[in-house]
Parts: sequence; structure tokens; C-alpha cells
Amino acid sequence: MEVETVLVPVDGSEDAMAAVEYGVAIARQYDAVVHALYVLGEDAATALREGELEADAIATRSEQVMAGVRSVAADRDVPVDHSSAHGYSRDRLAQHPGSVILDVAESLDAGFVVIPREPVTGHPEAVIERAAEYVLAHASQPVLSV
Repeated sequence: MEVETVLVPVDGSEDAMAAVEYGVAIARQYDAVVHALYVLGEDAATALREGELEADAIATRSEQVMAGVRSVAADRDVPVDHSSAHGYSRDRLAQHPGSVILDVAESLDAGFVVIPREPVTGHPEAVIERAAEYVLAHASQPVLSV
């Protein structure tokens, strides 16, 4: 199996950061890059769209999460790139965190996906907590759910 990119969706939760550890280990094993996808939650996306939240605040939070990802990867000498995406959309009703993760996996031609299998906490920042089952059921690449 050849893996060039390991996709790890993150939302700032502890479980997502634990998944980063696994993603980095897999990337190191295959001499691949980790792509961290920061998935923006419904509350944040709505607040941003309605002007109640500044884009700079989202960018700052995303950078904080990515700094944590880069720190984990740097310890193991694994390259990291990243992107952000809205987990929900009013314009595309079928858009949810699971579909966003799979769309990004396909666009990156990711060879592996590592996703946290988080308990449903209801915390507004835990965006990908319900995405694992969808990703496991519909991904075309291997998926590790941790």
C-alpha cells in the first residue's frame, strides 16, 4: 500500500488531537505528509455568516489548533499541511462534517484517514464527533477510527 497523504480532521477537541498522534505515526511509517483539516462547526459558521463572529477569530483558533498539530508532527519529523472547511452549509443541505471530510480526502487523494471516534458531548467545538461512522461507511480509502 502506498500512502502519500494522511488526512486527520481536527476540531480542537482532545480526542481529535489524540487522532493526530495516530495520523503522525502512520505518516511516519509511510514517509507521508499529514494534512490536518480544521472543521468549522455549525455555530461558528452561522455566527461568521451573520457577522456575529470575525473571520480573524476563526483564523486565530484554527492557528492554535494547527500549532498543536505541528508540535506533535515536529517531534517525529513528519511534514504537515492544513486547510479549513465549514462542516455545515445552509446552501448545501447534504453538507455535514462527514461529507466534508470525504470531499477533502478525495480532493487531496489522501491514502489514509484517521478520525476520532468521539462520544457525543454536544460541546459546540466538537464538530467531528458524529462524523466517524459516516466516514467509516463511505470512505474509499482506509480509515482508522480512534
